[in-house]
Amino acid sequence: MTGLYSKSDDEERKRHRLQIVRLQADIAYFEARLEMIGEPATLYQATQRLAFELLRRHLLEQVLAAGKKRMAPVTAAVKGETTPRA
Repeated sequence: MTGLYSKSDDEERKRHRLQIVRLQADIAYFEARLEMIGEPATLYQATQRLAFELLRRHLLEQVLAAGKKRMAPVTAAVKGETTPRA
């Protein structure tokens, strides 16, 4: 093994990055749908717009939380709270 991370750590980081990319793709989908709806002309469109906006916000929160989770081990290592694996 070379570097600071083991093979399982590398695999976990790849899964984590893939999860973030998927969430970002979902956010882009909802943003596109919101743009297509524009200013709602019907109650159905207003409800649909509200639902898409709520889903987009929830996904953004997940991306932010995933980013914080990803950075936690690096931050701890920089502060000397953990020792990196050799």
